[in-house]
Amino acid sequence: MTTPSSTSSHPFAPGKPAQKGKGRVFLLVAGLVALVAGLTLYHEAGTPFGWISLVPSLIVLVVAIATHRTLEALAIGSLSGLILIEPADYIGTLADISLDVMMNETIAWLILVCGLMGGFIAMLEKSGCTLSFSHFMSRLVKTRRQSLISTAVLGLLIFIDDYLNALATSAAMKRLTDRFGVSREKLAYIVDSTAAPICVLVPISTWAVYFAELLETNGATDGPGMWLYIQSIPYMLYGWVAMGLVFLVAIGLMPDLGPMKAAERRAKAGQPIPDGAPDEPLSDDTPRGNPWLGLFNFIAPMAVLIGASAYFEIDLLKGVIAATLFTIVLFLVQRLSTFSSLMDSIMDGFRTMMLPLAIVAVGFMLKEVNDQLGMTQFMIDTLAPYITPALLPAIVFASMAVVVFATGSSWGVFVISIPIVVPMAAHMGVSMPLVVGALLSASSFGSHACFFSDSSVLSSQGSGVLPMQHALTQLPYTLIGASITTLGFIVLGYCLA
Repeated sequence: MTTPSSTSSHPFAPGKPAQKGKGRVFLLVAGLVALVAGLTLYHEAGTPFGWISLVPSLIVLVVAIATHRTLEALAIGSLSGLILIEPADYIGTLADISLDVMMNETIAWLILVCGLMGGFIAMLEKSGCTLSFSHFMSRLVKTRRQSLISTAVLGLLIFIDDYLNALATSAAMKRLTDRFGVSREKLAYIVDSTAAPICVLVPISTWAVYFAELLETNGATDGPGMWLYIQSIPYMLYGWVAMGLVFLVAIGLMPDLGPMKAAERRAKAGQPIPDGAPDEPLSDDTPRGNPWLGLFNFIAPMAVLIGASAYFEIDLLKGVIAATLFTIVLFLVQRLSTFSSLMDSIMDGFRTMMLPLAIVAVGFMLKEVNDQLGMTQFMIDTLAPYITPALLPAIVFASMAVVVFATGSSWGVFVISIPIVVPMAAHMGVSMPLVVGALLSASSFGSHACFFSDSSVLSSQGSGVLPMQHALTQLPYTLIGASITTLGFIVLGYCLA
């Protein structure tokens, strides 16, 4: 008898992680130990690491693909880099970097935002509000294609922040897409494609606020940084290409490719959630009580979340605190739940976010390791001899896209690269909006494609799949988007040179 999961025959099918024997695991570990030991002996202390700086990120990719385990791959890659940096005291260096990362303001912000968002969504789930929203949408959405298009449209509407987009859109739509036999991997792809790639195109998003300040601080413009950012939006090609691709996929004009084809075949056979995913099938019961009141109880907290985040100058932490307090009061007044059960829901939400938060935290450790190895500077120095004014935008996009993909840091990398790239562009007389568009395209690509970036991890968590299941299924689409973007920057570079 053929089971739903047995229909996924693709070798990289995310629902069927390859079973690795002990012998293969031993060989992999032995090979990595030998590689790191050999490079440690090869590298002369006190000299630049050069191409060796790429090794930890390559180790992460190899281990992640071989084991389908994201957290372990990041930990092994980070530890390998630390041994290269300080072979005599890598444990002490590991302790120092771990403390630095956990004391990082961004990590603290992430823990609070993601934990509270998890709790906020758990309250909506357990009170039946998401079920009411799903049943309301089922009156409007009658086909599989419409469920995909409505998911993409909702993602476009929640443009204020990619974290909010990733968690809110998936929570609102996954019950509906399950009903129409859409794989959770495709849901995660649509959610992720309308997160960072869309946020960069909107000047009232967290991305715009951050990068505008960064551009102004580094002298990219004599005027306000936000004005340069707005001028650069037409040249943020990856965001436009990703938006076009996701609608082609939703409409059905773009076929399912590689692992996504296997995932969709499994979903159509009755199993939308892949094997080993951190989610359970959702009940499709009739909402209890007044369905219109249930719909209000879903929409009102979401509206408060978005409105409060915008009111507090695009600060999602303040927005989610306001929305959580509003939801608690709203549910208590209606006697939908007791205070203790609401607190339990919030704690359950925090627990569901532990794995993605751990992945992001270890990803920050890898970024710190790569910074100490000088990977970003090595990439820039290596490509500098080949840079011409016409090719600068394409080279900036391609090189920074690789760096962000390898580090998972869609924002931090540009603290290093912008002070180098902006003076270079000014000296060559290259259009500054075009170069800024290339930088932001690289950032959004890395956030979209990297399997341990915060946006991708939250998209996979919200959609109920593992990060590697999400990464492998969307990789063909992100590579197509990156290829089109690179060609676009080559054309624009020659046209505007």
